[in-house]
Amino acid sequence: MRPLVLAAGVLLAAGCGGTGPAPDPTASAPTSPATTSSAAPSAPAPAALAGVADLEAAHGARVGAWVLDTGTGQVLEHRAEERFAHASVLKLLLVGLVLDRVTDAELDAVVPIEADDVLEYAPVTSEHVGTGLPLREVMEAAIVVSDNTAANLLIERLGGPAAVQAAVRELGNEVTDVDRTEPDLNEATPGDPRDTSTPAALGASIEQLVLGDVLPADRRALLEQGLRDNTTGDAAIRAGVPADWTVGDKTGSGGYGTRNDAGVVWPADGGAPLVVVLLTDRGTAGATSDDGLLADVTRLVVAQSGR
Repeated sequence: MRPLVLAAGVLLAAGCGGTGPAPDPTASAPTSPATTSSAAPSAPAPAALAGVADLEAAHGARVGAWVLDTGTGQVLEHRAEERFAHASVLKLLLVGLVLDRVTDAELDAVVPIEADDVLEYAPVTSEHVGTGLPLREVMEAAIVVSDNTAANLLIERLGGPAAVQAAVRELGNEVTDVDRTEPDLNEATPGDPRDTSTPAALGASIEQLVLGDVLPADRRALLEQGLRDNTTGDAAIRAGVPADWTVGDKTGSGGYGTRNDAGVVWPADGGAPLVVVLLTDRGTAGATSDDGLLADVTRLVVAQSGR
């Protein structure tokens, strides 16, 4: 697991606002096209992501999908305004929000970890009880291996669930609700709005944090690298894109067959990235989930995006 380390050259740019995505290692950063009119072109109307209903029937699941082609502004969607439990996809937002609020010195300061903090799924933080971890490594644990104790430490750092929700509202996201900590936020009881969001709302916030100018370039690079290093999504979005594409994602699992994956996909040709949010559930307590469904929906995304 590669640490989220700031390069020396990037440190010089700390605090400077970025205006686009962190550079893809395989392609040069895109340049803004020249414009001949002061009026910005309107984005295409959202289009239905065809074929998802058939997959829902085949898998006995409900699927929410929101896909943004950041080059054209085209959105593909299915149940994009319906609520789903966000589960551990929230960890992507937590890391982004913390990166927006701490200094470089705070990134390297040790976060205490006590025995009472450690939850059942805590593969990294459980090894550092009593010694603690630098904040940057807590963030890495949350996003790369989905360590639940790390997520709670980030929620605490931000001031608790209500403060996290307030920070999400500052992004302009009036939909995503943050009400509880790990592991309770994963209950996903149908009809319970707590700890839920919509594919469209999550997608807009992910675009802002990973590709927009909310974070300065060096912090955006840290978030992007953590998503690329994720170890929990190999059978989900990553399994549905061509082998030479790059994916930075965060998965999530919960009750009632909840299984999610969300992040950014970079085509191999260096073209504009896609923001992809896939949220699924099955509505029955004890239902199992299937990453193959997420991979199948991703294949539809690739085919219909024209990439």
